Amino acid sequence: MAYSLDFIKRAVSYKQEGHSFKELNEAFGIPSITYYDWEEKLKNGYYNVKIKRTRRRKIDKEKLVQMVSEKPDAFLKEYAELFNCTPVAIFYALEDLDITRKKNLSPITRNPKKNGLSIPQG
Repeated sequence: MAYSLDFIKRAVSYKQEGHSFKELNEAFGIPSITYYDWEEKLKNGYYNVKIKRTRRRKIDKEKLVQMVSEKPDAFLKEYAELFNCTPVAIFYALEDLDITRKKNLSPITRNPKKNGLSIPQG
């Protein structure tokens, strides 16, 4: 269960005011080990740091949309060779972009407003 930062600060300050662990557990419903963990993290500034990590992707979504608009009749295997990945990865990337290919081999965008990328129809 994730607790808000405000709740964590209130619980730690409540215990530091001189209340016992039994009172802390009754008031906030947390055990003593959680209190010690929260106190240590607050002291070290753990909650002040927001880490945003994004991993590097093999398939650039914009380039994929461009490739599909340039070569709409290409097979997934051909796209995969261009991006140095598997056809399954291309399939899922196209699915993330809401691009599907029906039997007429022309790309169709299911919901162009959702992802902000659109393929010129024509």
